[in-house]
Amino acid sequence: MRRPLAALGAVAVTAGLLAGSLAAPLAGASSHREAPLISKDPTVDNTDLYAFVSPDQPDTVTIIADYIPLEAPAGGPNFYSFDGTARYEIHVDNTGDGQDDITYRFTFNTKVRNYHTFLYNTNTINSLDDPDWNEPQFYSVTRIEHGVTTSLGSGLTTPPVNIGPRSTPNYDSLAAAAVHTLNNGIKVFAGQRDDPFFVDLGSIFDLLGLRPFNNLHLIPLPTAPGVDAVAGYNTHVIAMQIPITQLTRDHKPPTGPTDPRAVIGIYASASRARTTVLNGDGTTTLQGDAVQVSRLGNPLINEVIIPLGMKDYWNAQEPANDAQFVKFYTSPEIAGLINLLYPSLPDTPTTQRTDLVEVLLTGIPGVNFTGKTPADLLRLNMAIPPSAAVGQGNRLGALAGDLAGFPNGRRLEDDVVDIELRAAACGYGDFLAGLLGLCNLSPNNTLGDGVDTNDLPFMQTFPYVSTPHDGYSSS
Repeated sequence: MRRPLAALGAVAVTAGLLAGSLAAPLAGASSHREAPLISKDPTVDNTDLYAFVSPDQPDTVTIIADYIPLEAPAGGPNFYSFDGTARYEIHVDNTGDGQDDITYRFTFNTKVRNYHTFLYNTNTINSLDDPDWNEPQFYSVTRIEHGVTTSLGSGLTTPPVNIGPRSTPNYDSLAAAAVHTLNNGIKVFAGQRDDPFFVDLGSIFDLLGLRPFNNLHLIPLPTAPGVDAVAGYNTHVIAMQIPITQLTRDHKPPTGPTDPRAVIGIYASASRARTTVLNGDGTTTLQGDAVQVSRLGNPLINEVIIPLGMKDYWNAQEPANDAQFVKFYTSPEIAGLINLLYPSLPDTPTTQRTDLVEVLLTGIPGVNFTGKTPADLLRLNMAIPPSAAVGQGNRLGALAGDLAGFPNGRRLEDDVVDIELRAAACGYGDFLAGLLGLCNLSPNNTLGDGVDTNDLPFMQTFPYVSTPHDGYSSS
């Protein structure tokens, strides 16, 4: 039975990942600063992961992994950059066992041209090899498939950060020059972009409130429009556009959406050397093998499903080991907290949340099911074609019948916040009803955090993510 709007407002705050539990996932600005250790190590902090069939190149998949949360554009004199002591990776499971079948590894190095200046640049940067850019950064890409490592490119250039009209007056041309096409047809880009996520972070972290429904909270406030807390901030992006045939298990195109080869699971990670020695002279020495310190598949998992005492441990685990965390999906703590904050409204189910397991750990049968192995992966059916140009798809994705969107992968325009809210209001665990549009009818279609789009329009060509905000103009 559909609840009245007043009740839906409270359920909205309890929003579950597509099927009814967690408004707190909305609080994490996806995965920005989500665990104790990684919050102190931002250069290896995964913030968001996107994967979708490229609208302008539908025989390819675009994967975008974001790192470094909430970059203030005016970040000088030491502007943000990838960490040369870290290892960044994008992992693909194409057999449904939660194990990596393909890994793309990125490593970075920075060249300092002049150690006798404090400046990032000594004049206008007109090209990627301009000597006035004092700290150019380069990277290498390798592909690892079933233990076989292949170099895809080295000495690849990143663009500088967007400093301002004097230093980087032609920033878009610098960024375009940093898009590289490798010999196997893969396109890559690594560098600063606008943070594409959008959410009212400030209100939701204030005891899980939503401004449009402030009056329904245990501590009521006047209702107000949503405020995008990520607007105006940048992030660092690793973007790849990969031919679909390079991602399937047999390197052949899938015959259609029901072909098991069509579905892949993706996650991004960052790793550090096991030991870092501070030498006392301003230098460090790295020792030991690489240890995973951050990972991200579906948005919002480590923020509110995984408890505080296990967040760093979760970051270090492989998705194939996620069976040990299933109890946190089936009995999410946040549901009980919401019942406490909204005592006058119907309780949110706090146990037996098998709906969360299906959507987040195994995939949805008939859409992006990978198998019975529970693993936190962003699952994409590569045989479901794009429904619109970048930024033009229905922001509610599968909830509005647009199966090219979240949770079938994740597009830049997908409003995962409102998707979760409206699916939650349907009731307990019936995502298939959401696919039929039942979650997006009145009064459910009023639910949301009031932030529906990114602060900047997306590009129509790879890497699609918007131009970063420049430091001079930022406020």
